[in-house]
Amino acid sequence: MEWYRKRTLGQLIDEAAERHGGREALVFDAHRWTWTDFKRETDAVAKGLIALGVEPGERVAVWMTNRPEWLWLMFALGKIGACIVPLNTRYRTDDVAYAVTQSQSATMITLDRSGPIDYQSMLMDSMPSIKVRPDKTLDIAGYPDLKRLVILGEQRLPHAGTWEELLTAGHTVDDAALAARAADVDPDGLMMIAYTSGTTGHPKGVMHTHVPIRSVHERAQNLGQSMAEIHMNYLPLFHLYGYSEIAIMCAITGAKQILMDVFDAEKALDLAEKERATFLHGFEAHWADLLAAQARRPRNLSVRMGSLPAGQESTIPIAEKVQDVFCPTISGFGMSETWAYVACNNPSHTREQRVHASGYPMNDYEFKVIDPDTRLPQPTGVAGELLIKGYAIMKGYWNKPEATAETLVDGWVHSGDTAYVREDGHLVFMGRAKDMLKVGGENVSPAEVEAYLRNMPEVQDASVVAYPDPRLTEVPVAFVILKPGMALIGDVLLERMKGRIASFKIPRHVVFVENFPMTSSGKIRKIELRAEARARLDEKA
Repeated sequence: MEWYRKRTLGQLIDEAAERHGGREALVFDAHRWTWTDFKRETDAVAKGLIALGVEPGERVAVWMTNRPEWLWLMFALGKIGACIVPLNTRYRTDDVAYAVTQSQSATMITLDRSGPIDYQSMLMDSMPSIKVRPDKTLDIAGYPDLKRLVILGEQRLPHAGTWEELLTAGHTVDDAALAARAADVDPDGLMMIAYTSGTTGHPKGVMHTHVPIRSVHERAQNLGQSMAEIHMNYLPLFHLYGYSEIAIMCAITGAKQILMDVFDAEKALDLAEKERATFLHGFEAHWADLLAAQARRPRNLSVRMGSLPAGQESTIPIAEKVQDVFCPTISGFGMSETWAYVACNNPSHTREQRVHASGYPMNDYEFKVIDPDTRLPQPTGVAGELLIKGYAIMKGYWNKPEATAETLVDGWVHSGDTAYVREDGHLVFMGRAKDMLKVGGENVSPAEVEAYLRNMPEVQDASVVAYPDPRLTEVPVAFVILKPGMALIGDVLLERMKGRIASFKIPRHVVFVENFPMTSSGKIRKIELRAEARARLDEKA
């Protein structure tokens, strides 16, 4: 037996049901499930997926807001050895088409709509032709690998299956067949491809196995979590934050989660009061809204702890207020390539450490800070590019060997982030060295947005930089050079992007210029563009 017994996602649910069967596991709207119920629902979905023809190692794209079905799918796919490809619900037609085709997903499961957002209509726009092959799989124009579509809700896509049909098909698969399939799942096999924005254009699919379960398990003990915990879960499950630190955490500890489909601070605090929640989570934008909601109408809360990735200059004022208004918070650092928290505080750390730093290294993770020019290690307290090594870092980027080789070097993930390590061993995250934007907790690749802008017939060149925002930390600003003789209004440019790419990627401001400031080597001096954005937009604020 290995010193740490490796587990799969499916095993976590089996063990939770065995240990905590009658305890409540999940609350969503007026519905409640125990851990015994949770296992039953997960197994029903797993059997349905087997009956549908989902094979071990197959990629399955999931595009839906937070719902119990998302959780059943998450653990069911892990149980049968398939690989989940979680899609951002703020993606739009082009984003989804790229992720589904690049991941070579053979199955896609999506919600029909959520409020005003009609996911199915977006798919219908990008799938002009759907035919049925002799083997009953689908032939979908523009999606060469996609063979199956399942719609949760009203089914309008031609030949797509429904969620109910999936569950009904599962009745043909018995317990023994499911157990045999689960027994064959390799914990070191592919469990997830998570798409993350980069600085070189299209998002990259980060490959992870079941091994990061160990990281969450150790963090549960580090934070003193138990089956008595009650988590508010309004974080999107397609992000590692909610996926790992709430969904997996609850399965490991037997804790309960109060699931919300979307984040609403007023509703979140009302539910936290009603359900006596003990743990809140969020980036600074979530906590800023929670602080404002509590100030408008104070609730009698039972919260004992929260998580707030802090240490960056912009997060410290909010984190300080949270300590006084709500509860102590733990800080941490992680990224898609390394898993959720590779650095994390614990409750025994001081308030200053939990607010002004970004966590302490987790077990068997190493940090190295190097000079970005010389590539030599930086002394303690001196900032540079952060490198991370550990047992649960990514296996690479799906079908992107060159990008993998650039980021993963001799076992070290080159984060592209600027950070330093303090004398007390705590990490301080300072920002993205690669010009990445962080819009309300969402990573935005300037290169991806710039490429989209350059495809417009009037645009000769574009450069996207960050502009400070009191709620979202920063928002994109587009500097645009038009082709000679062309004219374009900023509002028209932005309107073209709506419904085509995720809303958080769309610039909030457009500045038309004749040229960009350039370095002697021909690179755009974005530091000057950021200063220019401040000079122009601060006057209007």
